[in-house]
Amino acid sequence: MNAIAPFASAAPVAAMPHNLEAEQALLGCLMFDNAAFERLSDRLRGSHFFEPFHQRLYSAIEDHIRQGLLAEPTILMERFRQDPAFQEFGGLRYLADLVDRAPPAANAPDYARVVYDLALRRDLIRIGGDIIKEAPEPETAALDQIERAEQSLYSLAETGKPSSGFISFAEALKGAVHIAGEAYQREGRLAGLATHLDDLDQKLGGLYPSDLLVLAGRPSMGKTALATNIAFNVARNYRYDITPEGRKSVSGGVVAFYSLEMSAEQLAMRILADASGVSSDRLRKGEIDASDYGRVRDAAIEIGGSPLFIDATGGLSISKLAARARRLKRTEHGLDLIIVDYLQLITTGENNGQKNRVQEISEITGGLKALAKELNVPIIALSQLSRQVESREDKRPQLSDLRESGSIEQDADVVMFVYRESYYLGRAEPKEGTEEHLKWQEDMDRLRHQAEVIIGKQRHGPIGIVKLSFDEDTTRFGNLAREVRYSGYE
Repeated sequence: MNAIAPFASAAPVAAMPHNLEAEQALLGCLMFDNAAFERLSDRLRGSHFFEPFHQRLYSAIEDHIRQGLLAEPTILMERFRQDPAFQEFGGLRYLADLVDRAPPAANAPDYARVVYDLALRRDLIRIGGDIIKEAPEPETAALDQIERAEQSLYSLAETGKPSSGFISFAEALKGAVHIAGEAYQREGRLAGLATHLDDLDQKLGGLYPSDLLVLAGRPSMGKTALATNIAFNVARNYRYDITPEGRKSVSGGVVAFYSLEMSAEQLAMRILADASGVSSDRLRKGEIDASDYGRVRDAAIEIGGSPLFIDATGGLSISKLAARARRLKRTEHGLDLIIVDYLQLITTGENNGQKNRVQEISEITGGLKALAKELNVPIIALSQLSRQVESREDKRPQLSDLRESGSIEQDADVVMFVYRESYYLGRAEPKEGTEEHLKWQEDMDRLRHQAEVIIGKQRHGPIGIVKLSFDEDTTRFGNLAREVRYSGYE
């Protein structure tokens, strides 16, 4: 197809990769047959066109078609009457020429691929130019430059553009309606990823993509156990469909578990205990019989294919954590949930001595929140609580108990606390044979298998207390009977 008149007389454009004829052909196809738009990849945007007027014209065509309106030259002309470029190109005559010279609509996807591919090449050139420009600068460490380049390339590969910048309110609304539609169609009416702890899902609406959730508690409360249970529930229920864009999760998901405190084998032992029902302590000590071993072996075979990836690197920096998550997201597996155990063990890289701990935690929480948004996955970060909890009569945690709480409370979308009253009650056993001991035993029997998740902050919904069952032998959290599942937050 020959270029249309306005381009034929134009001066040669600088050597950035482009194909104006392909852009014209695609636009002509779409205005000639609006149904051709449905055959295009969802990744194509107006910004992928080289010519600025073509960018605006494609966006106008897209808006009209998505609203169920006709997108043809006479109607579109009204939108561009005040656009100087429209007049320079010849006004309505230019749009009519695009339609008159349009190739068959069946070829539209081929022209769209050319436009998209050239847009990516232009962005690659820009990113490469930035790398060349920054590489000689001694002020920025080489590893930091590599991380920045990797982030830019990842973003380009995922979205087709190096950075999102401003988006229109219409685009934001489209995303919000899409989330609501998925929640409506999904079993359980959850907008986010299901933990399969029913009342926690009801209270949170599931784990939302791009959210940072902080799960905090004192030692031995069960933070890691709860996080492990959630990770296993999500991975075990993973189902996906194959789409033109690759795998798309329809339930469950692929989980990356950063275990900075425990080894991968220790974490796997907990999951194996959960799946088999055999005490993790007995597994560790080898105090099992043939029947137990058979259950363990069968459970290992059953769960061995679950998409749960464990990184047990100690002292991992936030930049390396992000880089490894991006790489996993780019594999055929994808990535749907990140869990970090725990927040205070992440480092900020080099020069830690120049920052106080509050500054470091602020940088880490900010980095995790940015990573959640970049990868569009929820991140659950475990956190320690300060000792001031122990000095109170009511030992239920509060937001102020978070270590270096300012940035954690500020950056997190959800803050949850694990609390088991039986832990403290068990350390206050009265003398045997007394009336107090009988009352204590009754309370222990009632509370031994109960735990609470206190939701102290939630941007998307209510705060409150969710009651869960807890099995000390297998460190498994589960659902309680309906009548005692959750209560209000006081």
